[in-house]
Formats: sequence, C-alpha cells, structure tokens
Amino acid sequence: MEQAIMTTSEIQFADNVNNYYPELLTDKALEFLIALHAKFNKTRLQLLQERVKTQAQFDAGVFPTFPKETEQTRNMEWQVPHIPKDLLDRRVEITGPVDRKMVINALNSGAKTFMADFEDSNAPTWYNCMLGQQNLIEANKGTIKFYDSKRAKQYELNDNPAVLLVRPRGLHLEECHLKVKGISTSASLIDFGLYVFHNTQVLLEKGSAPYFYLPKLEHYLEARWWDEVFTFSENYLNVPKGTFKATVLVETITASFQLDEIIYELKHHIVGLNCGRWDYIFSYIKKFRNHPEFILPNRDQVTMTVPFMDAYSKRVIQRCHKRGILAIGGMAAQIPIKDNPLANETAMEKVRLDKEREVKNGHDGTWVAHPALVPIALKEFDRYMPTQNQMQVLREEDQILEADLIAIPKGTITEEGIRKNINVGILYIESWLRGQGCVALYNLMEDAATAEISRTQIWQWLKYEVRLADGRRFKKELYQSIFEEEKEKIKHLVGEANLLNTQFLKAFELFDALVTQTQFEEFLTLNAYKEII
Repeated sequence: MEQAIMTTSEIQFADNVNNYYPELLTDKALEFLIALHAKFNKTRLQLLQERVKTQAQFDAGVFPTFPKETEQTRNMEWQVPHIPKDLLDRRVEITGPVDRKMVINALNSGAKTFMADFEDSNAPTWYNCMLGQQNLIEANKGTIKFYDSKRAKQYELNDNPAVLLVRPRGLHLEECHLKVKGISTSASLIDFGLYVFHNTQVLLEKGSAPYFYLPKLEHYLEARWWDEVFTFSENYLNVPKGTFKATVLVETITASFQLDEIIYELKHHIVGLNCGRWDYIFSYIKKFRNHPEFILPNRDQVTMTVPFMDAYSKRVIQRCHKRGILAIGGMAAQIPIKDNPLANETAMEKVRLDKEREVKNGHDGTWVAHPALVPIALKEFDRYMPTQNQMQVLREEDQILEADLIAIPKGTITEEGIRKNINVGILYIESWLRGQGCVALYNLMEDAATAEISRTQIWQWLKYEVRLADGRRFKKELYQSIFEEEKEKIKHLVGEANLLNTQFLKAFELFDALVTQTQFEEFLTLNAYKEII
C-alpha cells in the first residue's frame, strides 16, 4: 500500500516555516499524517469536484431534492447505537478559537462542552494551528496554564471543566505549510490527525475520547469519507471502532436535504447534528447566487424565524431524534455591552428569547460565543428541559417539504445594510490577515461566516442591480461610492499614520475584488490564505 512506502523524508515545509514543533511533529506523528494523506487526499479532491458539478446543476435551475437513490435509507427504521455518557447532556456549548487563554476560559465557563475551533474562528497561520494543538494536549492532560502579565493574573483549569470537542478545518481547505511529495496536505486531516494521535490515550484513560465537530459537509458521500477516516485512524491507533465521535454541523443548504443519509453514513461515530445558522445563510446565497429570485434581504432580517430557517431547524430536530442522536441549536454571538446597560439588557433578552425558542422547539442544546451568555442559556434549558436531553420530542407532526427548505424570505435591502456588509467584511478580513479569526465587532463575536454572508450579499446584489427600499438601483457606481466612503471612515478611525501597521490596505483590495469580480469566489479564505502562508 502507498502509505506503507512513504516516509517522513517525503515531507516538505513551506519557506516561511521556521518552527518545526518537534515535540508535536514527531516522526511517528508525521508517519500517521502521511498515511492519512496517502489514503484519503485523492478522494477528498474528487469530492470537491463533485461540489463543482452540483453547483453547475443549481446554476442550470436544478434545485436540491431529497435524493431518490437513498429513499430506502430515509424510510427504514434504524438508530445510532451509542452516545457516550459525557455527551448525553450538552444543553449549553461554548465555542471559540484554540488560543491558550480562550481554551482555559471556555473550559471553565460553566458550559457543558467547549468546541475548540481550528476553522471559522481561527486564522490558519502555522503558529495558530500548531500552538492550538499544543494547547489542547495540555488541556486534556489538565496542565494548561496562562499568565496574563497585563492583568497580573494566572489562568488554569478548575475542577470541573467542560467536555472538549474539536472542529477541524473544512474539506475545501489545505495546509500549505506542510506538503507530501510537493502536494499540499488536507487541513482537515492535519487538524484531525494531530489531535487523535496525541490525545486518544490520555482521553481514554480519563473515561472520555476524542470528540469532533465536522464542518461544511455538502453531501452524504463526504460524511462517508469522514467515517472512513475515523475507522482507519482507530485501526491505526489500535482502539475500537466507534471510539471517536462526531457532531456534524448542518451549515450547507444541500446537507439539510440529506440528514438521514449523513447520519447513516456516520452511524458508528455520530452523536448529533448542529444548526450552523450563519454558514447556512451563506450557503443559501452561494448555491442560488445565479438566480435573481433567490435574493435575500439585509442579513439582519434573516433570523431563525424566517420560513426556510425555521424549517431547517425543525427538520434537524425531527431527523436527529428519530435516529437517536442529539439536535444542537444555533449560535448566540452577542457579547456584553459594558458601557450601555439598557442596550446590554436588550441584547441579553434577545439571547434569552432565542434560547427559549430553541428548547421549546425540541433542541437538546445550544451554542454561545461568550462566557457571560452561559448562565442565560442554561437557565432556559434548565427551565424547559429537566432531563439530560429531549430526544423524546419527535416532531412527527412536521411535514417539511423540499420547497419549505428553500422558501425565499421577504424583506428589504437598504443602504444601511450595504454599508454594514462592507464595513464588517473589511474589518473581519483585516483581522484575519493579522492572524485573528474571532473578532468582536459591534457587540457581536464574529467569525468567517459573517464576512462570507456580507461579501456574498454584496456580490449578488451588485450582479442583479437590486432595487433598494428607497427605490434606487444598486449599481456599480453606487457601490463604489459607498465603498470609498466606508474606506475613508476606517482610515479616519485607524489614523493615516497607523495604517501601514495594519492589514487594511490588503483588506480593502481583497474585499473589493471579491464583490466586483465576475467569477464568484467559493470561500474568501482561499484567496486570503495566500497572504498568510
């Protein structure tokens, strides 16, 4: 087999790599990564080509349906065999990047679980990804500490930390800092492989195991790929099949048409689905971008109560509980507004209502982005969900049709919405280029998904010269005028003297190119990644 022939001598590092992290990238660890690359990278690339073909079908007006070839899987009676004890109660989950202080604070937050994120809230510099792996190794050993010299404060784990889950990067992303025979490795396999290699035995000794969140799956064959990766890795590391567990983020429009199939393909490893609401909106816009009838209003108006979002959320609950796994709700991205008590009270009430709706609908848990939101979410789930979960809520009365999952919401497009998308998109990209993938903007904790929605909406609105609420057409001249004004606001805020110490000049250029070029860019991080290699 190819993976038996290849050795660590086949590894090459990018020119800008000056720390090889020998304690992390040991010969044995590299051999495992090479084995994963040899066995699975070719299939990954083929799956990405299938995404291109599917998009071509959408462009031609063939919209998603429940697959005919898997009708039997959907209609059969079957369930997932096992959920580990420490994953049965996930009523509040906190998420965030893998930097040291964040890991400690999240694990100490009082949430039931913490999703350590190598993906949308992590700018994938070599330093961030490798140091993140080291932080998680220490977290699992219970030895992680951090001293904040500015606050003269020591951070370390308390006696009852949250259960750790890890989100590797998506299938479309590569780790260009590490190549095998000159070919970039899969970021998914690097993040996953290093984590299981270094943490499996430690976690098993604690009565736990490696747990994952799998992002941006678009087809059940991608779930099959992950299942094969899990099984191969379990065999390689000599642990029983089914040791590793996964929760799949339902954050693409195509995945919501294949929920039973995704669960079935991962049935020995899956424990839940999650409503990744921001990426789901991005996917809706992206997949239907070439159809003017699918234009969404200002993103603030696309809430979980609009018909297509409500249908998707309830379908996740229905299919999860029928198959014996957990249905986790969406993210509350708000952060405390310390200098405005009234605005803070309004924001926190919005969080409370969101979590009340989720638990009443039948979700078994929910996401928050900030430790201050944990008590609010816990209170709602404790009030309405006295048991560990509510898999008994089957929602069998819901008849969710294909048309329900793509129903177009009503709303308006305004100059304010345009300005907000441009401003937030630029601010996020600049931060990402500086190596920070999780950013507090306007009292919300934002990751790449918000920037993706922002630039995709601008691209589509501009393509079809949409009519604004005030009657004007959004043509290139109007965009250019607003874009230049927003640029000047940012320059004034930063100060001309400080501009060269930031990444704003590159962010202006990247954002403008993304929204004005004829060819749509699938992910903004693909082009931006070239700037940090």
